[in-house]
Amino acid sequence: MYAFDIAATDRAELYRDLTAALDALTAGEPDAIANMANAAALIGQYLPDLNWAGFYRMVDGELVLGPFQGKAACIRIPLGKGVCGTAAAERRTQLVEDVHAFPGHIACDAASRSELVVPILDGDRLIGVLDLDSPLPARFDATDAAGCEAMMALLAPRLRG
Repeated sequence: MYAFDIAATDRAELYRDLTAALDALTAGEPDAIANMANAAALIGQYLPDLNWAGFYRMVDGELVLGPFQGKAACIRIPLGKGVCGTAAAERRTQLVEDVHAFPGHIACDAASRSELVVPILDGDRLIGVLDLDSPLPARFDATDAAGCEAMMALLAPRLRG
């Protein structure tokens, strides 16, 4: 069992602590699904105001649901569709303050109001995306995006298995 003392006073420090905890959780573990599962649990436990935290994996040209924390979710997402599919197609983080204003938003949980999706890249290879949803509008900002991008940069080479 892992126990982390994450009691950051600001969000930048919180993400540094989360990245260190993620490093400890995944170091030396070759199984991609296990690493995604622990990452989703860590993020779901320590990031406030989330109603969904998890992964979509790139499988045969589409995003397929991976480990997550939250309500049951959409299983398959085509590239270019919704926030996750857009992040994957563009290979660029999507920070959406109001999901209802995002063209083609896929509503897996009607309570979601804002979303942050970070593509996971290992070199040029798209492994999948990290998807975070919140019931609060404008929950995510540039600090969240940078923190999640740093965590996914650490995690990407540990998802090769």
